[in-house]
Amino acid sequence: MHNLANVDVDVPLNQMVAIAGVSGSGKSSLAMGVLYAEGSRRYVEALSTYTRRRMSHATKATVDSVRHVPAALALRQRPAVPGARSTFGTSTELLNVLRLLFSRLAEHLCPNGHRQDPTIDVAAGLDLTCGVCGVTFTPPGAEALAFNSDGACPTCGGLGVVREIDDDLLVPDPSRSIADGAVAPWKMMGLTVMPQMVGELGVRTDVPYRDLTDDERDVVLHGPAEKHRITLPSKSGKLFEVDFTYRNARLAVQEALDKAANEGGLNRVNKFIHTGTCPTCHGTRLSERALAPRVRGINLAEATAMMLDDVIAWAPTVVETLPPDMRTMASAIVAQLLEMAQRLVELGLGYLGLDRPGSTLSTGERQRVALSRAVRNQTTGVLYVLDEPSIGLHPSNIDGLNGVIRDLLRDGNSVVLVDHDVQVLREADWFIEIGPGSGSEGGTVLAQGTLDDLVADPSSLIAGFLDGTEPIRVRATVESQTVFDHGTIRLVTRPLHTVHALDVQIPKGRLTAVTGVSGSGKTTLVLESLVPALRAAAAGETPPAHVETVEPSGITRVDVVDASPIGTNVRSTVATYSGVLDDLRRAYAALDESRRRGLTASDFSYNTGSLRCPRCEGTGEISLDVQFLPDVDIPCPDCDGTRYAPAARDLRRGTGDGLALPDLLGLTVTQAIEVTADLPKVHRKLQTLVDLGLGYLVLGEDTPALSGGEAQRLKLATELGRKQSDALFVLDEPSVGLHPLDVRVLLGVIDRLGAKGATVVVIEHDLDVIANADYVVDMGPGGGAAGGTIVATGTPAEIALSPDSVTGRYLR
Repeated sequence: MHNLANVDVDVPLNQMVAIAGVSGSGKSSLAMGVLYAEGSRRYVEALSTYTRRRMSHATKATVDSVRHVPAALALRQRPAVPGARSTFGTSTELLNVLRLLFSRLAEHLCPNGHRQDPTIDVAAGLDLTCGVCGVTFTPPGAEALAFNSDGACPTCGGLGVVREIDDDLLVPDPSRSIADGAVAPWKMMGLTVMPQMVGELGVRTDVPYRDLTDDERDVVLHGPAEKHRITLPSKSGKLFEVDFTYRNARLAVQEALDKAANEGGLNRVNKFIHTGTCPTCHGTRLSERALAPRVRGINLAEATAMMLDDVIAWAPTVVETLPPDMRTMASAIVAQLLEMAQRLVELGLGYLGLDRPGSTLSTGERQRVALSRAVRNQTTGVLYVLDEPSIGLHPSNIDGLNGVIRDLLRDGNSVVLVDHDVQVLREADWFIEIGPGSGSEGGTVLAQGTLDDLVADPSSLIAGFLDGTEPIRVRATVESQTVFDHGTIRLVTRPLHTVHALDVQIPKGRLTAVTGVSGSGKTTLVLESLVPALRAAAAGETPPAHVETVEPSGITRVDVVDASPIGTNVRSTVATYSGVLDDLRRAYAALDESRRRGLTASDFSYNTGSLRCPRCEGTGEISLDVQFLPDVDIPCPDCDGTRYAPAARDLRRGTGDGLALPDLLGLTVTQAIEVTADLPKVHRKLQTLVDLGLGYLVLGEDTPALSGGEAQRLKLATELGRKQSDALFVLDEPSVGLHPLDVRVLLGVIDRLGAKGATVVVIEHDLDVIANADYVVDMGPGGGAAGGTIVATGTPAEIALSPDSVTGRYLR
């Protein structure tokens, strides 16, 4: 299975089992590719064929046997980003309980606008009679308050935003004439005859658009979709008459929007569309009727706009305001709400508003939402496979995570987790350590057993970090009095979101860690304030409105390096992204045999070249439709996954029989270095990847499948050879998915950037990275409204001594 080799392990049930190992060693292959895949697949196979056809489920793991595996649920490292209809309230199902509370306990409004006192008759299913006007009406049920159902705002359909075609975007350059392509949608969407048609309708097409009369512009933007006969020249020059239906600029965009079937089509149309808050519901997503019920003076939209912490404080106060006969029911509803919310607060999500769009939640936040749901289900006998559950968690939130895991075990479940955070790993009952290296150098069991077993085993690479014998500080940091010697970047902001006005100084040419619990304002400070302010200053543009002043101290370049996947499909590989493939294609095109056959560098492209495999079209794999079983992706049988046609194997370079390009792309970076010594540019790029700890990656490996940490280091590869004294690098949680030994490699990369004069800012929770920073800006003290201030600044040693810093307590 992937790089696993001869693995034979016993995984104890009903315990917390941690799978550890360096990046790429095979941990996730064992946890997700075998244990979860088999646990979920066998459970799904017990269902009917009809049901299975409507479910996505794992393919069979390529293993000899997996015995006694329970039904499995997985919490993935990168949960899917939810759609536009998802909010924090819907994804946690808290909104369901809140809607029930408003339907049963509220003051309802009669059709004539008279407010009624709360009554138990609503829950009994009885109609209400208004004491003022005498009209009888049925109060709304919980479903009538749902923005994804009957309670949706009629204007935006429950999305809270409206997408409107923006006339200004249809004609981006009014100085151009229609004949010169002023109307952008006609030009982009292939409606090349529309300029001629609009001329037939009496609109001048040879003058700047801004000089047209209002009537002429109205024809361009809103003219009726009527047929008109126009004269067109054929290729031979003869004229012929054709009937065409006129499509005004707005209609052209609307039709393209209706037909858009993929992301590319939508992106083209989005250039002409403005998205704004719905003017009817003002972003609440709810209809007027759904906003009518009030509980303690507020409506449902006002309740969901509160942070979870505030909802928890507000809900119990509702009970005492109700008539005595309603209090038992009210207490039950409130108790259910508090029970569901408890786990989310323990996992550090109390700062989120229930109306927060699900798509804006971070990876760590989405993962914790899924984790809280798992515990709430109170299953027993289930295998939970957690892939890096500590991602995005501040050390103070990891205590809550460990509590959730203990609850799963107490209910009779089993937990297998892949993680690197020693605070999580120390809680494990049993360890399986995979290694020793990455890729082909990993995939074997190094050590297994209890923590004591690992500490006693000299093969273990993680034991020293668990028992504290490995040193934490591994780079030379600077003293407090010299940290600003190379200069000071200063940023002054006004309040934004939940972040207060800030005045922060960043030392130039140093490594600064920005820390704090989730929601404390780290992203707002760095990615929404510092980065755009410095970029605006470098370009001579106006900074964001909330930025008061910025002093760049000579910074003219800002690179944000995040952990998002590289590329979108299998066509993006390590070789293409690093630029190595372009150099290799030129080298193979320079061979005598290539010249004899008339081949150029473009022929060696597996995407478009003549030497690509015709069956898989250069993807290296084909998908088999197995009807009610899941599709099976297999290596292309014609090219064995190499992406190239057989003819490419005839073209070899190097000593002896030489290597063909498809064979070279099947090597790891470390192996490829040995056979490309005569190609200086290739050799240099590959050596950089080795220095970044990525020597185990295969050149032809798909980049979207790389871990977040691997993706970040690959993005940095192109920057290491340049002078960087004018550059600021922002790394957003670079330690994600990194073993403590890999964190040391990362710190070495940062030192190499620093040696070139770069300023590096990391947004980070990992204590090892923070301890190795030159300077720390700690935000908080809490998340959301409880955060948004700078709690402490200084060297890691100074932060550790700060009585106000939560981060400092764990750093100490």
